[in-house]
Amino acid sequence: MGIAVQSIEEALPYYEQVLGFECYNIETVEDQKVRTAFLRVGETKIELLEPTSPDSTIAKFIETRGQGIHHIAYKVEDGVANALAECDEKGIRTIDKVPRGGAEGLHIAFLHPKATQGVLTELCEE
Repeated sequence: MGIAVQSIEEALPYYEQVLGFECYNIETVEDQKVRTAFLRVGETKIELLEPTSPDSTIAKFIETRGQGIHHIAYKVEDGVANALAECDEKGIRTIDKVPRGGAEGLHIAFLHPKATQGVLTELCEE
């Protein structure tokens, strides 16, 4: 689950000290203009997303909607490219036509919220 935040440093104490989760990775994804922090909750990951530029997607999201849940991600087994092709066959609108690089070295692609019941959906694979 991706959560948009103004500042990872300000958000982390809540997740670590109040909820008891541990941040295991912080990295910057330059081409997406975002800094990420990952916390594991069982087999689920929470990704805090901090904008690194005022023109980033996350900065625009925070400006219009405020901090909060940005997207939900699902791991795909047969590759993101195959999942995108399957979505195309089913008439599901995508944001990405081909996979791109994401945090933690994953290949990712997004499905448009208008095709996914209003939820920005990320497909990812290692």
